Amino acid sequence: MTRFSIKILVWLLLAFGIFGFVFGAPAPTEVQAQQPTGSVPTVTGTPSGARITVNADQDFVNVRSGPSSYFYPRVGILLTGQSAAALGRSPGGDWIMIDYVGAPGNVGWIYAPNVSLLAQNFLPVVEAPPTPTPLATPTIDPTLAAAFIVPETPTRLPTFTPPAPLSIPVFSDDVATSSSRVPMGLAIFGLGFIGLLGALISVIRR
Repeated sequence: MTRFSIKILVWLLLAFGIFGFVFGAPAPTEVQAQQPTGSVPTVTGTPSGARITVNADQDFVNVRSGPSSYFYPRVGILLTGQSAAALGRSPGGDWIMIDYVGAPGNVGWIYAPNVSLLAQNFLPVVEAPPTPTPLATPTIDPTLAAAFIVPETPTRLPTFTPPAPLSIPVFSDDVATSSSRVPMGLAIFGLGFIGLLGALISVIRR
């Protein structure tokens, strides 16, 4: 056997080996995915909690240490559009307790009509904190207060003038007095008679 025939034999064996490897390998089978038989549960994210947002018609809102604008001081403010986590609500629902860093206990209270909040009824009811006690009770200095008291001028009472004495008229009894006097008619008649008699005597003397 010559060298040429040996090369041809080697190439043939090599060609048959490659051909057998290619066609002798098992064909890949398609794997079918298993379809679920039950309902697939829907995965939802965990909510971050209720939040409040300042209404657009408010420039700012006050944050107080308790649910009242009369008994609790202001501890901060929230501007328009700002939001904060809602933690609870007052028994009447008028005030909402929020997470506010810097306030006592890092909580504050905000008036509910000034903010927007969804699902307010699901917030827990939180009792109001005790009202703060003033550090000092204000007292009034009586000397200083007396300087601002305006003296009042007493009003003089009107002078009492006694009335004139009552004059009681006295009436005389004409019947009693006329009985002791000469009747007026009789006196006139007597004077007339004397005059007539004097005139008659004068005529006779002539």
